[in-house]
Amino acid sequence: MQIYPNQFPQDIKKSLRSCYLVFGDEPQQKFEVIEQIRTKAKSSGFEERTVLVAETGFSWNQLIEATQSMSLFSSQQFIELELPTGKPGAEGSKMLQEVAASLNPDILLLVHGPKIGKDVQRAKWFKVLDDVGASVLCYPLEGKQLTSWINLQLQAHQLNVSSSGVKMIADFCEGNLLAAKQEIDKLALLYPNQSIAEPQIEHAMVDQSRYNVFQLVDVMLSGDSTRCVKMLYRLESEGLEPNIIIWALIREWEQLWKLKATLQNREPIQWQRFGIWRNRQGFYQNALNRLSIEQLEDIQSALSKADHAFKQNVIARPYIELCHLCMMFMGHDLRAMPFLELSS
Repeated sequence: MQIYPNQFPQDIKKSLRSCYLVFGDEPQQKFEVIEQIRTKAKSSGFEERTVLVAETGFSWNQLIEATQSMSLFSSQQFIELELPTGKPGAEGSKMLQEVAASLNPDILLLVHGPKIGKDVQRAKWFKVLDDVGASVLCYPLEGKQLTSWINLQLQAHQLNVSSSGVKMIADFCEGNLLAAKQEIDKLALLYPNQSIAEPQIEHAMVDQSRYNVFQLVDVMLSGDSTRCVKMLYRLESEGLEPNIIIWALIREWEQLWKLKATLQNREPIQWQRFGIWRNRQGFYQNALNRLSIEQLEDIQSALSKADHAFKQNVIARPYIELCHLCMMFMGHDLRAMPFLELSS
Protein backbone atom coordinates (compact mmCIF):
# COMPACT_ATOMS: atom_id res chain seq x y z
CA MET A 1 0.00 0.00 0.00
CA GLN A 2 1.47 3.32 -1.02
CA ILE A 3 1.20 6.22 1.40
CA TYR A 4 2.13 9.79 0.50
CA PRO A 5 4.59 11.49 2.88
CA ASN A 6 2.04 14.14 3.91
CA GLN A 7 -0.45 11.39 4.85
CA PHE A 8 2.10 9.29 6.74
CA PRO A 9 1.77 10.96 10.19
CA GLN A 10 -1.93 10.15 10.30
CA ASP A 11 -1.39 6.55 9.15
CA ILE A 12 1.34 5.67 11.65
CA LYS A 13 -0.69 7.13 14.51
CA LYS A 14 -3.38 4.52 13.81
CA SER A 15 -1.11 1.48 13.88
CA LEU A 16 2.41 0.22 13.23
CA ARG A 17 2.65 -1.90 10.09
CA SER A 18 5.00 -4.87 9.92
CA CYS A 19 7.05 -3.46 7.03
CA TYR A 20 7.87 -0.07 5.54
CA LEU A 21 9.54 0.71 2.22
CA VAL A 22 10.88 4.30 2.16
CA PHE A 23 12.60 5.49 -1.00
CA GLY A 24 13.29 8.80 -2.71
CA ASP A 25 15.71 11.62 -3.39
CA GLU A 26 14.06 14.28 -1.22
CA PRO A 27 16.03 14.14 2.05
CA GLN A 28 13.78 16.19 4.35
CA GLN A 29 10.62 14.16 3.78
CA LYS A 30 12.54 10.91 3.86
CA PHE A 31 14.25 11.79 7.13
CA GLU A 32 10.93 12.81 8.73
CA VAL A 33 9.20 9.56 7.68
CA ILE A 34 12.04 7.36 8.94
CA GLU A 35 12.22 9.26 12.24
CA GLN A 36 8.47 8.77 12.74
CA ILE A 37 8.88 5.03 12.20
CA ARG A 38 11.75 4.84 14.69
CA THR A 39 9.82 6.82 17.30
CA LYS A 40 6.68 4.73 16.89
CA ALA A 41 8.71 1.52 16.98
CA LYS A 42 10.41 2.48 20.24
CA SER A 43 7.14 3.47 21.90
CA SER A 44 5.63 0.15 20.77
CA GLY A 45 8.29 -1.94 22.49
CA PHE A 46 10.78 -2.51 19.67
CA GLU A 47 13.82 -1.75 21.82
CA GLU A 48 16.18 -4.05 19.90
CA ARG A 49 17.32 -2.42 16.64
CA THR A 50 19.55 -3.97 13.99
CA VAL A 51 20.96 -1.78 11.20
CA LEU A 52 22.11 -3.46 7.97
CA VAL A 53 23.53 -1.91 4.80
CA ALA A 54 23.46 -3.98 1.60
CA GLU A 55 26.81 -2.77 0.29
CA THR A 56 29.24 -4.73 -1.89
CA GLY A 57 30.09 -7.97 -0.11
CA PHE A 58 27.01 -7.86 2.13
CA SER A 59 25.85 -11.30 3.26
CA TRP A 60 22.08 -11.61 2.99
CA ASN A 61 22.20 -14.32 5.64
CA GLN A 62 22.61 -11.44 8.11
CA LEU A 63 19.05 -10.38 7.34
CA ILE A 64 17.70 -13.89 7.89
CA GLU A 65 19.66 -14.20 11.13
CA ALA A 66 18.34 -10.84 12.34
CA THR A 67 14.73 -11.95 11.84
CA GLN A 68 15.40 -15.17 13.77
CA SER A 69 17.53 -13.81 16.62
CA MET A 70 16.13 -13.52 20.09
CA SER A 71 17.39 -10.92 22.56
CA LEU A 72 17.62 -11.23 26.33
CA PHE A 73 16.21 -7.71 26.60
CA SER A 74 13.49 -7.62 23.94
CA SER A 75 11.49 -10.20 22.00
CA GLN A 76 10.58 -7.58 19.40
CA GLN A 77 13.11 -6.96 16.64
CA PHE A 78 13.34 -3.71 14.63
CA ILE A 79 15.45 -4.26 11.50
CA GLU A 80 16.59 -1.39 9.30
CA LEU A 81 17.94 -2.39 5.91
CA GLU A 82 19.46 0.24 3.62
CA LEU A 83 19.72 -0.47 -0.11
CA PRO A 84 22.30 2.10 -1.36
CA THR A 85 21.44 1.37 -5.02
CA GLY A 86 17.72 0.90 -4.48
CA LYS A 87 17.98 -2.69 -5.75
CA PRO A 88 18.75 -5.86 -3.74
CA GLY A 89 19.95 -8.00 -6.65
CA ALA A 90 18.85 -11.56 -7.37
CA GLU A 91 19.95 -13.05 -4.04
CA GLY A 92 18.57 -10.14 -2.05
CA SER A 93 15.26 -10.31 -3.88
CA LYS A 94 14.90 -13.97 -2.95
CA MET A 95 15.81 -13.31 0.69
CA LEU A 96 13.40 -10.39 1.00
CA GLN A 97 10.57 -12.54 -0.33
CA GLU A 98 11.40 -15.17 2.31
CA VAL A 99 11.40 -12.49 5.01
CA ALA A 100 8.05 -11.14 3.81
CA ALA A 101 6.52 -14.59 4.27
CA SER A 102 7.91 -14.91 7.80
CA LEU A 103 7.07 -11.46 9.20
CA ASN A 104 5.12 -11.55 12.45
CA PRO A 105 4.04 -9.00 15.13
CA ASP A 106 7.44 -9.30 16.85
CA ILE A 107 9.39 -8.19 13.76
CA LEU A 108 9.37 -4.73 12.20
CA LEU A 109 11.25 -4.26 8.93
CA LEU A 110 12.25 -0.91 7.43
CA VAL A 111 13.83 -0.95 3.97
CA HIS A 112 15.02 2.39 2.61
CA GLY A 113 17.15 3.80 -0.17
CA PRO A 114 17.41 6.39 -2.97
CA LYS A 115 14.96 7.19 -5.74
CA ILE A 116 13.63 4.09 -7.49
CA GLY A 117 11.91 3.59 -10.82
CA LYS A 118 8.80 1.71 -11.86
CA ASP A 119 10.93 -1.39 -12.54
CA VAL A 120 11.77 -1.66 -8.85
CA GLN A 121 8.20 -0.96 -7.77
CA ARG A 122 7.05 -3.80 -10.06
CA ALA A 123 9.66 -6.24 -8.72
CA LYS A 124 8.29 -9.21 -6.81
CA TRP A 125 10.22 -8.49 -3.61
CA PHE A 126 8.85 -4.93 -3.52
CA LYS A 127 5.28 -6.03 -4.17
CA VAL A 128 5.20 -8.74 -1.49
CA LEU A 129 6.64 -6.39 1.14
CA ASP A 130 4.28 -3.61 0.06
CA ASP A 131 1.34 -6.01 0.39
CA VAL A 132 2.14 -6.77 4.04
CA GLY A 133 3.20 -3.22 4.89
CA ALA A 134 3.38 0.17 3.20
CA SER A 135 5.61 2.09 0.80
CA VAL A 136 6.45 5.79 0.97
CA LEU A 137 8.10 7.50 -2.00
CA CYS A 138 9.70 10.87 -1.21
CA TYR A 139 10.22 13.05 -4.26
CA PRO A 140 10.87 16.82 -4.55
CA LEU A 141 7.74 18.92 -4.11
CA GLU A 142 6.59 21.78 -6.26
CA GLY A 143 3.47 23.83 -6.89
CA LYS A 144 0.46 22.96 -4.72
CA GLN A 145 2.27 20.04 -3.06
CA LEU A 146 5.07 22.32 -1.87
CA THR A 147 2.55 24.92 -0.66
CA SER A 148 0.64 22.25 1.25
CA TRP A 149 3.85 21.00 2.90
CA ILE A 150 4.82 24.53 3.97
CA ASN A 151 1.37 25.13 5.42
CA LEU A 152 1.62 21.93 7.49
CA GLN A 153 5.01 23.01 8.84
CA LEU A 154 3.66 26.46 9.74
CA GLN A 155 0.65 24.93 11.48
CA ALA A 156 2.95 22.67 13.51
CA HIS A 157 4.69 25.83 14.79
CA GLN A 158 1.34 27.61 15.32
CA LEU A 159 2.31 30.34 12.87
CA ASN A 160 -0.25 32.24 10.83
CA VAL A 161 1.03 33.24 7.37
CA SER A 162 -1.00 34.60 4.45
CA SER A 163 -1.13 32.76 1.12
CA SER A 164 1.20 35.34 -0.41
CA GLY A 165 3.61 34.83 2.48
CA VAL A 166 3.54 31.07 1.92
CA LYS A 167 4.27 31.66 -1.76
CA MET A 168 7.24 33.83 -0.80
CA ILE A 169 8.70 30.99 1.29
CA ALA A 170 8.01 28.51 -1.53
CA ASP A 171 9.69 30.71 -4.14
CA PHE A 172 12.73 31.16 -1.93
CA CYS A 173 13.12 27.46 -1.05
CA GLU A 174 11.67 25.53 -3.99
CA GLY A 175 13.72 22.41 -4.63
CA ASN A 176 15.24 22.43 -1.14
CA LEU A 177 12.92 21.39 1.67
CA LEU A 178 15.84 21.40 4.10
CA ALA A 179 16.19 25.15 3.52
CA ALA A 180 12.43 25.61 3.81
CA LYS A 181 12.40 23.74 7.13
CA GLN A 182 15.24 25.93 8.42
CA GLU A 183 13.43 29.11 7.34
CA ILE A 184 10.21 28.08 9.07
CA ASP A 185 12.10 27.07 12.22
CA LYS A 186 13.74 30.49 12.21
CA LEU A 187 10.41 32.29 11.75
CA ALA A 188 9.06 30.33 14.73
CA LEU A 189 12.01 31.54 16.78
CA LEU A 190 11.67 35.18 15.71
CA TYR A 191 7.87 35.39 15.83
CA PRO A 192 6.57 32.61 18.13
CA ASN A 193 2.84 31.88 17.84
CA GLN A 194 2.24 35.04 15.79
CA SER A 195 0.73 36.16 12.52
CA ILE A 196 3.65 36.91 10.21
CA ALA A 197 3.45 39.48 7.42
CA GLU A 198 5.35 39.39 4.13
CA PRO A 199 7.83 42.15 5.13
CA GLN A 200 8.81 40.12 8.21
CA ILE A 201 9.38 37.02 6.07
CA GLU A 202 11.42 38.96 3.56
CA HIS A 203 13.46 40.56 6.33
CA ALA A 204 14.19 37.20 7.96
CA MET A 205 15.29 35.66 4.69
CA VAL A 206 17.51 38.60 3.80
CA ASP A 207 19.02 38.39 7.27
CA GLN A 208 19.97 34.76 6.75
CA SER A 209 21.72 35.59 3.52
CA ARG A 210 23.52 38.52 5.05
CA TYR A 211 24.46 37.02 8.40
CA ASN A 212 25.21 33.50 7.19
CA VAL A 213 24.65 31.75 10.50
CA PHE A 214 25.06 28.36 8.84
CA GLN A 215 28.51 29.31 7.62
CA LEU A 216 29.41 30.17 11.22
CA VAL A 217 28.28 26.71 12.31
CA ASP A 218 30.44 25.00 9.67
CA VAL A 219 33.49 27.02 10.72
CA MET A 220 32.82 26.09 14.35
CA LEU A 221 32.44 22.39 13.56
CA SER A 222 35.63 22.43 11.52
CA GLY A 223 37.51 23.71 14.59
CA ASP A 224 38.84 26.99 13.17
CA SER A 225 38.70 29.14 16.32
CA THR A 226 40.28 32.26 14.76
CA ARG A 227 37.75 32.46 11.92
CA CYS A 228 34.91 31.64 14.29
CA VAL A 229 35.74 34.54 16.62
CA LYS A 230 36.10 36.98 13.72
CA MET A 231 32.77 35.86 12.27
CA LEU A 232 31.03 36.31 15.62
CA TYR A 233 32.44 39.82 15.81
CA ARG A 234 30.98 40.63 12.39
CA LEU A 235 27.61 39.16 13.30
CA GLU A 236 27.52 41.21 16.50
CA SER A 237 28.40 44.39 14.61
CA GLU A 238 25.58 43.70 12.16
CA GLY A 239 23.11 43.35 15.02
CA LEU A 240 22.10 39.71 14.57
CA GLU A 241 19.75 38.53 17.33
CA PRO A 242 21.80 36.20 19.63
CA ASN A 243 18.85 33.82 20.00
CA ILE A 244 19.22 32.87 16.34
CA ILE A 245 22.77 31.66 16.98
CA ILE A 246 21.70 29.82 20.16
CA TRP A 247 19.01 28.09 18.08
CA ALA A 248 21.65 27.01 15.55
CA LEU A 249 24.05 25.77 18.26
CA ILE A 250 21.31 23.71 19.94
CA ARG A 251 20.45 22.11 16.58
CA GLU A 252 24.09 21.21 15.97
CA TRP A 253 24.48 19.78 19.47
CA GLU A 254 21.44 17.55 18.94
CA GLN A 255 22.89 16.31 15.66
CA LEU A 256 26.32 15.64 17.19
CA TRP A 257 24.75 13.80 20.14
CA LYS A 258 22.86 11.46 17.79
CA LEU A 259 25.99 10.83 15.73
CA LYS A 260 28.09 10.17 18.83
CA ALA A 261 25.48 7.76 20.18
CA THR A 262 25.62 5.88 16.89
CA LEU A 263 29.40 5.53 17.20
CA GLN A 264 29.09 4.48 20.86
CA ASN A 265 26.78 1.68 19.73
CA ARG A 266 29.51 0.59 17.29
CA GLU A 267 27.26 1.30 14.33
CA PRO A 268 28.50 2.88 11.10
CA ILE A 269 27.24 6.40 10.47
CA GLN A 270 24.79 6.51 7.58
CA TRP A 271 25.17 10.22 6.84
CA GLN A 272 22.11 10.64 4.63
CA ARG A 273 19.96 9.09 7.34
CA PHE A 274 20.81 12.15 9.44
CA GLY A 275 20.25 14.58 6.57
CA ILE A 276 23.99 15.34 6.29
CA TRP A 277 25.30 15.48 2.75
CA ARG A 278 28.83 14.99 1.48
CA ASN A 279 29.85 18.66 1.55
CA ARG A 280 29.28 18.84 5.35
CA GLN A 281 30.32 15.37 6.49
CA GLY A 282 33.94 16.45 7.06
CA PHE A 283 32.86 19.20 9.47
CA TYR A 284 30.89 16.76 11.62
CA GLN A 285 33.66 14.16 11.49
CA ASN A 286 36.16 16.72 12.80
CA ALA A 287 33.86 17.60 15.68
CA LEU A 288 33.19 13.95 16.53
CA ASN A 289 36.91 13.19 16.56
CA ARG A 290 37.73 15.90 19.08
CA LEU A 291 34.65 15.83 21.36
CA SER A 292 34.02 13.15 23.97
CA ILE A 293 30.66 12.19 25.44
CA GLU A 294 31.62 14.08 28.61
CA GLN A 295 32.41 17.23 26.62
CA LEU A 296 29.09 16.99 24.78
CA GLU A 297 27.31 16.68 28.13
CA ASP A 298 29.10 19.82 29.33
CA ILE A 299 28.07 21.65 26.16
CA GLN A 300 24.45 20.62 26.67
CA SER A 301 24.46 22.00 30.20
CA ALA A 302 26.06 25.28 29.06
CA LEU A 303 23.62 25.65 26.16
CA SER A 304 20.64 25.07 28.44
CA LYS A 305 21.80 27.74 30.90
CA ALA A 306 22.63 30.21 28.13
CA ASP A 307 19.32 29.65 26.33
CA HIS A 308 17.40 30.36 29.54
CA ALA A 309 19.49 33.42 30.32
CA PHE A 310 19.09 34.82 26.80
CA LYS A 311 15.32 34.42 26.96
CA GLN A 312 15.33 36.25 30.31
CA ASN A 313 17.59 39.00 28.89
CA VAL A 314 19.97 38.77 31.85
CA ILE A 315 23.26 38.58 29.91
CA ALA A 316 24.97 41.93 29.40
CA ARG A 317 27.27 40.75 26.58
CA PRO A 318 25.54 37.78 24.91
CA TYR A 319 28.15 37.49 22.16
CA ILE A 320 30.85 36.83 24.75
CA GLU A 321 28.76 33.92 26.00
CA LEU A 322 28.21 32.75 22.39
CA CYS A 323 31.95 32.85 21.81
CA HIS A 324 32.56 30.67 24.87
CA LEU A 325 29.94 28.20 23.69
CA CYS A 326 31.58 27.99 20.26
CA MET A 327 34.94 27.39 21.95
CA MET A 328 33.39 24.44 23.81
CA PHE A 329 32.29 22.95 20.48
CA MET A 330 35.91 23.27 19.36
CA GLY A 331 37.09 21.26 22.35
CA HIS A 332 38.67 24.06 24.39
CA ASP A 333 38.54 23.80 28.20
CA LEU A 334 37.06 27.14 29.30
CA ARG A 335 38.32 26.63 32.84
CA ALA A 336 41.87 27.00 31.53
CA MET A 337 41.11 30.05 29.40
CA PRO A 338 41.09 33.72 30.36
CA PHE A 339 37.88 35.69 29.84
CA LEU A 340 37.58 36.04 26.08
CA GLU A 341 36.71 39.35 24.46
CA LEU A 342 35.70 39.59 20.83
CA SER A 343 38.05 41.50 18.62
CA SER A 344 38.42 42.20 14.98
